[in-house]
Amino acid sequence: MMAELIDRKRLKAETREMLVTAQVSPKGMAALYLGLGLLLNLVDTIANRGSSDSLISPVGLFVTILASFLGAVLSVGFVLYCMAIRRGERAEYLTLFDGFSFVGKIIVLELVMSLFIVLWSMLFIIPGIVAAYRYQFALYNLCENPGIGAMEALDMSKRQTWGYKGQLFMLDWSYFGWVLLSTLPIFAVVGYLVNAGVQMASGGSYVPWTLYLHPGQFLVWTVLAGVWSFVVNLFYWPNRQCVMLGYFEIAKRTSGVGWGAEPPQLGDGSDSGWTGGWGQM
Repeated sequence: MMAELIDRKRLKAETREMLVTAQVSPKGMAALYLGLGLLLNLVDTIANRGSSDSLISPVGLFVTILASFLGAVLSVGFVLYCMAIRRGERAEYLTLFDGFSFVGKIIVLELVMSLFIVLWSMLFIIPGIVAAYRYQFALYNLCENPGIGAMEALDMSKRQTWGYKGQLFMLDWSYFGWVLLSTLPIFAVVGYLVNAGVQMASGGSYVPWTLYLHPGQFLVWTVLAGVWSFVVNLFYWPNRQCVMLGYFEIAKRTSGVGWGAEPPQLGDGSDSGWTGGWGQM
């Protein structure tokens, strides 16, 4: 198995052309996906009253967990839509909800993957980052074949990302400007809280930082930050997801692991197909 040096700029340019020819508007699908994510975030904020002056209530905790799981399922739907674009197929807006057909496996995969990353992070921050990139393609494997299990999807991702972790990191770094732009409102909130904290400290009193904003203010900031992030992400998120899938397709081909992968040993690719589990290295 040998990794391939991916021409990131060329892949991004090809992806932009591909998105223009998409049969269902990428911005329209992204707006639906991001809008539902914003709604889930608002419901979570309201359920927890936008303040932690007391312990989170059981209802608030339940809403937070439910919103996280629903967000994960919707993200799968958006991945399925982007996969259809790369195959030149038509995917309707309802594709966003196709993840509910294997929601159990999605949740198990998210939980197991998060557990592994947290455990590696306990050693040091670097192993945690490496683990995150090691399992980068696990969700894509599950989307391509919902019949596999979470551990198989993770094992396949581990072998697919061999030699590509550095390139995946550089891909994420190339979108850092967009990520920074989408989080600008957060910096404004942090600046306000730091200033309030300094003023309270100079007065000789201590107040938890979460009380510097009452629930109404916290909700307003959440809405403003969410809308800002929605608008910014609308411009680059479809491209980023489709480019990431481009990396996934190349990794499958060079590793010989995954649906439609062509093992490097085969010259004509006539035996390409699903190579999962303990497929060729």
